Amino acid sequence: MVTKALILLTFNEITGSKALFSKIPFDLFDNIVLVDGGSTDGTVEFWQEKGIKVINQRSRGRGTAFIIAQNRCMEDILLFFSPDGNENPFDIPRILKEVETRGDLVIASRFAKGAKSLDAVGHRRFGNLLFTFIVNFLFRAGVTDAVNGFRAIWKHQMVKLNLPFSRFEIEFQMTIRASKMGYRIIEIPTIEFERIGGVSKAGSLSVGISYLKVALKELIIGRRFYRNN
Repeated sequence: MVTKALILLTFNEITGSKALFSKIPFDLFDNIVLVDGGSTDGTVEFWQEKGIKVINQRSRGRGTAFIIAQNRCMEDILLFFSPDGNENPFDIPRILKEVETRGDLVIASRFAKGAKSLDAVGHRRFGNLLFTFIVNFLFRAGVTDAVNGFRAIWKHQMVKLNLPFSRFEIEFQMTIRASKMGYRIIEIPTIEFERIGGVSKAGSLSVGISYLKVALKELIIGRRFYRNN
């Protein structure tokens, strides 16, 4: 039987956590963990009261949270979800179905046909589309949203990518390496809503520069990152 883990990623997301808790299909998962980057607004206490296991990060960074989850969760499939209001919990069953039946990596795309984003607008939309173009042009990924963090992947396939600890580059780099390895990358269209409370933790300029550095590095190293286990 295929086992599944839900990884909740938080950093001061108490408002979104309270609003979304009842909408998340926890019953679809064998394990549920929350990886928290140092919340001080009651986020950790809220999830602990709900009986959810909390892993506290020693160092901040979304990429660090991804790797911690990879190392701590023993399930076959890992699904990453941020309860900040952007990501639609009603898409979770669709993502699980696609990764179980068709894909090595499944991404909820904000820019696919039938998708919509109420949050990635203006320069943020331009930046997301630009970096998706770069991934497709340089690495032939064939995706419409290379950077969205709402995604699921088979754990053994994620381990092979040998992703480094990072702050915000993890999804971008995962998409690139998955493409280089020839993984089946599937996208489902999603509606991204506006954030509920809290603030975005990523600065557009700094993240953009980091993405460019990652793309250049990945172009140079080819498949030398591959971890054969």
